[in-house]
Amino acid sequence: MVLLKQLLQGRRPRLPLHLPAHGRGRALAPALAQLLRQIPGSWDLPELPEIGGPLESEGAVAESQAAIAQLLGAQRCWYGVNGASGLLQAGLLALAQPGERVLLPRNLHRSLLHGCLLGQLEPVLFDLPFDPVSGLWLPPSPEHFDAVLRAALAQGPLAAAVLVSPSYQGCVGDLAALVAMAQRQGLPVLLDEAHGAHLGLDPRLPPSGLSAGADLVVQSLQKAAGGLAQSAVLLQGSGSGVDPARIERALLWLQTSSPSALLLASAEASLQHLHSAKGRRQLGRALTCGERLRQRLVARGVQLLETQDPLRLSWICAADGINGLEADAWLMERGVIAELPEPGCLTFCLGLRPPRRLLRLLPAVLEQLRQELGGAGARSFSRPPLPLVASPELPLGEAWRAKSEAVPLDQAAGRLAAEPLCPYPPGIPLLIPGERIDGPRAAWLQEQRRLWPQQIADTVKVVIA
Repeated sequence: MVLLKQLLQGRRPRLPLHLPAHGRGRALAPALAQLLRQIPGSWDLPELPEIGGPLESEGAVAESQAAIAQLLGAQRCWYGVNGASGLLQAGLLALAQPGERVLLPRNLHRSLLHGCLLGQLEPVLFDLPFDPVSGLWLPPSPEHFDAVLRAALAQGPLAAAVLVSPSYQGCVGDLAALVAMAQRQGLPVLLDEAHGAHLGLDPRLPPSGLSAGADLVVQSLQKAAGGLAQSAVLLQGSGSGVDPARIERALLWLQTSSPSALLLASAEASLQHLHSAKGRRQLGRALTCGERLRQRLVARGVQLLETQDPLRLSWICAADGINGLEADAWLMERGVIAELPEPGCLTFCLGLRPPRRLLRLLPAVLEQLRQELGGAGARSFSRPPLPLVASPELPLGEAWRAKSEAVPLDQAAGRLAAEPLCPYPPGIPLLIPGERIDGPRAAWLQEQRRLWPQQIADTVKVVIA
């Protein structure tokens, strides 16, 4: 009973600044909170005729999905109970046939890589602008993406393009321009908007992916709405020409035949509340809190990443000579739980109802942290030595299933990777199966090993020739 004991203990940190965005229940959609107060298990129901499921034409779920599509201005809507991960994979398989090439950013979530494997698709990865101060990939500019499209199409036709916006840290580029550029080339766009269900609902936030014209949009409802983990939604843009039958076929392949009624209700309740007048007011208060917190930290000399989402606060700890993983461990000991530690940056998710003591406590705690761990001088990061666009030299599925051996990183140059290298979180692959590890990449990976000592092994699996 180790897991149950852990959950029953219900540890209450001083500042829980991590996902889900409901903040340990404080900002759950009211209707969902009411459901959870019922007799435990009373809502754990099968696909009864009156309930139905995401792929059924009749029942409460079908009616709910139609209502949410109308509320959000989408052509169609499907709930998912396998998180944004499962819906991203379904969207990808709906847009491309086996053997076709799909364009993906280097900061893709690993679920999309799994989707390529399942659909026998060839991933064409494109490089992104890089910030040496924080060590983060940044959104592509229209000029950068234009060069990407031209380079990728010069190597052969593409079936679809995938974009990630916002990033985990809350960065958003000129999404409407990027979507339009891809669509002018005849490419439908799948948008990973896992962290952006709230976009477009307040003047301080960028527009949503639907308003930017994306064909398919996937949102995680635990990351930026008041939903439970694993609840997500797949939205088809109003102007999209993608055949809904292809989407539903892919969903049939990948989604469970026994979806949780609780998670389906979570999708409905969180979206309805977020888009209601009460939900927008709650969001507005949270955004104001985020803006005030940013002002207080900047006034203390804390260097923060420029983002477009006030609910994501990314401290560039490298500017103080501090490794984000070490800072995260220091904070955890003091009851401050961040969401995403990285070597040069530590990201806090404020959620839809930030903790009351946030404005007072976090600046003071970070000041103490900087005094105790800082002083080593600012650090900078080397840009990954990656081509503008690249495909695996060996087909993804073949490389991933091939016989392999583990070799030290300093002996990996010239070999083909046999598995992805994904420091977690957030599951972004630094290396994918079938890629050739050239000399500069091998040296760069050794540097990443030094920065991520607990996340990257000192060996890498390579294909046995």
